Amino acid sequence: MFFLPVLLFFLIGYFILLGGLFFFLKLGIISFAFQRLGIPPDTVFALLLLTLIGSGINIPIKKLHSGSVLERQVVNFYGWKFQMPVAASSDTTVLAINVGGAVIPSLISLYLVFRWGVLFWEFVLSMVIVAFLVNRVARPVRGLGIATPALFPPLVAALVAFLVSLISPDGIHSASVIAYVSGTLGTLIGADFMNLKKIPELGAPVASIGGAGTFDGVFLTGIIAVILTSI
Repeated sequence: MFFLPVLLFFLIGYFILLGGLFFFLKLGIISFAFQRLGIPPDTVFALLLLTLIGSGINIPIKKLHSGSVLERQVVNFYGWKFQMPVAASSDTTVLAINVGGAVIPSLISLYLVFRWGVLFWEFVLSMVIVAFLVNRVARPVRGLGIATPALFPPLVAALVAFLVSLISPDGIHSASVIAYVSGTLGTLIGADFMNLKKIPELGAPVASIGGAGTFDGVFLTGIIAVILTSI
């Protein structure tokens, strides 16, 4: 299934943001922020680019019996607009997983968890906290699915990572990797997985894990949280 989780206008904005990130990486201004992840800056940029490209790819998982599915429309949530796809059925919601908003960030996070195995319990603690807080602000939006304010996950992940790193053997230097893992996995768990039972009630033609409603938070976490915890 191919459709974007946000309107083209916002996607262009993300590409501009990514272009600015590439510029600063080349100047070496923020390279240290991503080097702390244990991944070369150029590789991080390539992965973020793949995340944006993959945002339009949704892998169907199952069909859910739903109420009256809303016709194609633009859904507004906290000023962010989402274009919903045409419904294939008037009473069925397709549950899917977004490649750019869930698959790629999850794989990166799992790689970091294995690479930084010494921080396992810090990862668990921070993910639980971020998932709980994101779940508190996530809202079911009719016709869309589960949505959360875009800047909330990265800011919360940065704060939680900083606090958890204070009790970590590696100290503050572990904040960046904790921020990324807790921000991405915590957002997906708190916003999407903990609200799966609400999906059939929302009349959304497609509900994508890591898609519309949560993609922004996951993508921005990969940039903002890491930079904030490396200042």
